[in-house]
Amino acid sequence: MVLSRLSLFSFIKRFVHGIDLLTEWTGKAISWATLAIVLLTFTIVVLRYGFGVGWVSMQESVLYFHGLIFMLGAGYTLKHDEHVRVDIFYQRFSERSKALVNLLGTVFLLFPIVIFIFWVSIDYVLLSWKIMENSKEPGGLPFVYLNKSMIIMLVLALGLQGLGEIGRNILTLLNTKEAK
Repeated sequence: MVLSRLSLFSFIKRFVHGIDLLTEWTGKAISWATLAIVLLTFTIVVLRYGFGVGWVSMQESVLYFHGLIFMLGAGYTLKHDEHVRVDIFYQRFSERSKALVNLLGTVFLLFPIVIFIFWVSIDYVLLSWKIMENSKEPGGLPFVYLNKSMIIMLVLALGLQGLGEIGRNILTLLNTKEAK
C-alpha cells in the first residue's frame, strides 16, 4: 500500500501532536512536584530548626521529587527549545536551516546519548528492582528502585520528544503547511 504524500504529512503531524500533548501534560504534572518540593523543604527546615525534629524519609522524598522533576522535565525542556544551545550562528539561520540543524542534532547527538544512557543504566535499574532496593539510611524510604527508574523515564521522555522533534523538522524541511 502506497501512502500519498498528504497522508504521510497528516500522519507525521498527528504523531508530533500526540507526543507534544503527552510532553505538555507531563510538564504540567511535574510542575506540581516543584510546588511539593518547595513545601517539603520549607516543612523540613521549620521542623528541624523550629522544633528540633526531622525524618530521613521526608528528606529523601525531596531527593525523589528532584529526580522526578529533572528526569521527566527533560522532554518538556526539549519541546520548548529551552535546552542548552550554543547559538552563535543558529539565531541567524532561516527556519529551514534551523530545522536541518535540529534534525541532525537530534539524530546524531540526542539519540546516541539517549541510547548510551539506556545502555549503561538498564542493568543498574533492573538490579535495583530485582532486590527491591531500599534506602541504606535508617528510617529512609523503601523505594530506591522507583527513584532509579527515573533514569529510564528520562530515556523515554527524551526519546519520545526527540521523535516528535524529528517529525516537526521533517515537515519544516519539506516546507509544508502541515509543519505549523
